[in-house]
Amino acid sequence: MESDLTAYDAVVMDWDGTVVDSQPMNFRCLAEALKAYGVRLREGWYRERLGTSVDGLLTELGVSVPLTEVLDRCGELIVQELPSLKTFPIVVEWLQRARESGLACAVASGGGGAVVRAGIEATGLAHLFDVVVTREDAVRGKPAPDLFLEAARQLRVLPQRCLVVEDAEEGLAAALAAGMDVVDVRPFVTSSW
Repeated sequence: MESDLTAYDAVVMDWDGTVVDSQPMNFRCLAEALKAYGVRLREGWYRERLGTSVDGLLTELGVSVPLTEVLDRCGELIVQELPSLKTFPIVVEWLQRARESGLACAVASGGGGAVVRAGIEATGLAHLFDVVVTREDAVRGKPAPDLFLEAARQLRVLPQRCLVVEDAEEGLAAALAAGMDVVDVRPFVTSSW
């Protein structure tokens, strides 16, 4: 995952599926949270929509469930599984090199703030990030550029001076819409999924 970092002032990382191998865990927890409402979430369908917000997934499913309750329960289940959360070593090494090069670093995730921050703490990576932006910090989720633009704003860096690292089509589109260069991490990592 080589990139000339001299053209940038900041690196903005997606979290789930980019820094951590969390997508299988996220699926299990969301599927369990939705069971209480009689909604069956199929793994293949979910995998095809990685990067889509939970409310976006529910809209596509055409189901009406209390979003806040589903998100809260899903978050509780994820937090219980955090001790087993694994990082992608190549991404962490790349992030460390960016920090050593003097770049500001942020997370811009469509996940909930409490869960993302708990994951950052559980993996011991908090010292690498200046800013953590989550779904509560933006009106629209990916593929809208809002999360990435908010990260740049909080870092006090122009969007065009940010390099985004992402793993999902929605995130790649969001980064480009924000006017940022983007690296697709998928060729460099192997998920447990």
